Amino acid sequence: MQFKPTIGLEIHVELNTETKMFCESLNDSQETHPNMNVCPVCMGHPGTLPVINKEAVKKVILTGLALGGKVAEYSRFERKNYFYPDLPKGYQISQYKHPLVYGGELVLPDSGKKIRIRRVHLEEDTGRLIHEGLGSGIKSEQVSFVDFNRAGVPLMELVTEPDISSADEASEFAEELRLLLRELNVSDADMEKGQMRLEANASLDMGTKVELKNINSFNALRRAIEYELERQAGILKAGKKIVHETRGWDDAGQKTFSQRRKEESHDYRYFPEPDLPPIEVYGDDELNPETLKLKLPELPRQKRARFQKEYGLAAKDSALIVSDKGTADFFEKAVSELLEWSSHDKKPQALKLAFNYLISDLQGLVKEKELPMNDLLVSPENFAELIKMILEDLISSRAAKDILRVMVEEGGDPSDIARERGLNQISNEGALEEIAEKIIGANPQAAADYKLGKENALQFLVGQVMKETKGGANPEVARETLLKLLK
Repeated sequence: MQFKPTIGLEIHVELNTETKMFCESLNDSQETHPNMNVCPVCMGHPGTLPVINKEAVKKVILTGLALGGKVAEYSRFERKNYFYPDLPKGYQISQYKHPLVYGGELVLPDSGKKIRIRRVHLEEDTGRLIHEGLGSGIKSEQVSFVDFNRAGVPLMELVTEPDISSADEASEFAEELRLLLRELNVSDADMEKGQMRLEANASLDMGTKVELKNINSFNALRRAIEYELERQAGILKAGKKIVHETRGWDDAGQKTFSQRRKEESHDYRYFPEPDLPPIEVYGDDELNPETLKLKLPELPRQKRARFQKEYGLAAKDSALIVSDKGTADFFEKAVSELLEWSSHDKKPQALKLAFNYLISDLQGLVKEKELPMNDLLVSPENFAELIKMILEDLISSRAAKDILRVMVEEGGDPSDIARERGLNQISNEGALEEIAEKIIGANPQAAADYKLGKENALQFLVGQVMKETKGGANPEVARETLLKLLK
């Protein structure tokens, strides 16, 4: 028995504004001390009044425009009433009936499938619970602390239509959205810091849907959906009914678990927020969508297409470079510098070499050192110079790898590093001739074997030249010099 999956996503994203959504407390995800970025407003003290953060509104509108959505002419906030220990007001200021953005779509890069967006709205985040054990032995107890630093942080929620039909598509959508958000500078969307949180609604054959929460990575999203679809299929095959509920994802056990029966919207007792005025974006020059549309940057799908056309990259290679904004920016700056030095006929070779060294060698060192691209000691200009040195046979590929490691670990100009560490390649035939004569004299049998037609003997002699020069000789020039002397 085959079932057709139907999946929708709800994605929460913390916006990277300077202050919180309705007060002047700092929005600082780097703060490690609990309850430092708080004030009477975000703590819900009596008599305090919220004020709308215009920058947060602007970032949601930009996101909606990038997705091709319709920005509402009239939008307002409402109170979503429920109790939770990390919700200081006893309610959350959110949007329900009048979100900022309706509609739009996101195109999946691999398949080209369009996933429709239902709405994008703005709300405030909750605090954070920290569960710890205190004491030891019989007197030990489990306690929970509340950190309100996150309470009141601007939170954008994006809800898709149920257009997703597999766990892989869901993960692909979330990754593409994160890339878009970073390109727009709307959010860092760092999932390890909780800046992007994923929820999925999954059902089979358009039946009862189940909401999946506690998902903190793209892999976890994929696995949670796969597990849930298998669980539901088993229930339906047994002739039983799916329960409309919220289930969490247990990453350690690799399974979903029941948390609570699913609430309906009327359970939250939404009503208009009395302390905040409606948002009329078309009456505000800073928020006017027609103005903001002109400020949209190049979007990831546009950048992928341009990299293929402008730099001759294959579709797969272009997607790999553009998948990380820092990598794409680094590559483009390095290539711009490199192409100023390269002749027209060497352009394809230069681009291919830059791509290969960036994706394999430099990215390998970045992962080894656990460094973000923006914090590298290697500048795009110095990286381009390294590629130029390889192209001009000034250094060998082995030396290039050694120089690049020094650049990552200590910084510096590649030509200086090569000179100081004796890594420059000897490509001058005259300089190599004396060394080649010495090698032939020291290995008469190999020279005789070559003259008898044994090609391996020549390769042996080349290896001896490389050994003598500690890898500094250009292998091709060494080979040509030996051939000249042997004849």
